[in-house]
Amino acid sequence: MRAVAHLPKTTTGVTVHPAGGAAAPSRGSGFWVIGAVLVLLMLSSSVPSALYVLYQHKWDLSAAMITVVFALYAVTVLGGLLLFGSLSDTLGRRPVLGAGLVLAIVSMALFAGARGPGWLLAARAVQGLAVGLATGAMGAGLLELAPRSRPALGAQVNSAGPTVGIGLGGLGAGLLVQYGPAPTALSYLLLIGAFALTLIGVVRMRESAPGAARPGRGFSLSPHRIGVPAPVRRRFAVLVLTIVAVWSVGGFYLSLGPHLALSLLQSTNYLVGGATVALLAGAATTAQLFLGRTEALRTAVLGLCALLAGLALVLLALGVRSAAVFLIGTAVLGAGWGAAFLGSFRALSALAEPAHRGELTAAVYVFAYLAMSVPAVLAGFLTNIHGLHRTSVGFMAAVAAVCAVALWVTLRLAARTRAEGGTP
Repeated sequence: MRAVAHLPKTTTGVTVHPAGGAAAPSRGSGFWVIGAVLVLLMLSSSVPSALYVLYQHKWDLSAAMITVVFALYAVTVLGGLLLFGSLSDTLGRRPVLGAGLVLAIVSMALFAGARGPGWLLAARAVQGLAVGLATGAMGAGLLELAPRSRPALGAQVNSAGPTVGIGLGGLGAGLLVQYGPAPTALSYLLLIGAFALTLIGVVRMRESAPGAARPGRGFSLSPHRIGVPAPVRRRFAVLVLTIVAVWSVGGFYLSLGPHLALSLLQSTNYLVGGATVALLAGAATTAQLFLGRTEALRTAVLGLCALLAGLALVLLALGVRSAAVFLIGTAVLGAGWGAAFLGSFRALSALAEPAHRGELTAAVYVFAYLAMSVPAVLAGFLTNIHGLHRTSVGFMAAVAAVCAVALWVTLRLAARTRAEGGTP
């Protein structure tokens, strides 16, 4: 294990850099700045979901094109992770987060000025690169700057931040689109201001990466490899299957979920689509808060059970075409999503040494965004052939099979952990 140099502290708890630089803001302020960045980036990623129906009507886009626009975001996130996922381990969390926020502002400007599907593709690509660049730094920074009195808070915010952001983005954008002026621009303009404020916070926060370049030390801007340490690969493979199941559901709901909700509820109100995303994410956040002190593997098992129950309810709703059962199923599905992601992420975050947290966190999100994008694009193309209803049934059944396998291997891992004297 690499040695980690700890910076001396004053009696007030403010870090003093050995080179004689100015005192940095406190550990706690940096933690909440990164938490705000995470929520805002995820919020901005779900805003277009509430507008896809509007874009579809405005520019006569097919379901396949909508999922391509959505998936381009996930693909460019993945590209950013593969190229720069561990960059913050050497360059530092602050500069990487700052660059990600600048790109996020550019993407919001492209969305606000969009004049056709080409603009959407460009905006989504830049947005995905921004999130991919910042993801490793956010995940590692939250673990490093978590309050010493609540060390588990870092993993909780890592897992709850995306669902909080996705829920707020879906609901807020739905409200603004239905009732506010300039429906295709207002949400993005507001986000430009929010990103600018958090950029100021990032500039002022303390650096937390143990291997970050210091004054007098060189660093390289070349892309960094993402990998999983050999001793933990087997455990990683078991836990990441849950990540795949969780984000397959998330990708479907963020791309085609609003269309399915409008169809089942027989509504033309754009708020319905955003509210469906918000219901899924809100239930996920509630479950994460409720299970925050439960052991990681036990939380993952409970989440997978809820995912299976939610998928069964959604399949029932599609079979009988019941809007009420669909909404109940979405809420149960969301609770399972939140719990399964929280439990698996907490278990995965415990596998890495401090100097490699950014690398391992990025590896987790590589699988997450692959699971989010590939099935969603496939579902979009199948929708053009078989229709939204039949495609949704097939998709939910396939994800249920993945959840069942994930539940089986996670139960085996928990039993093995107990047998070895560990905490599941």
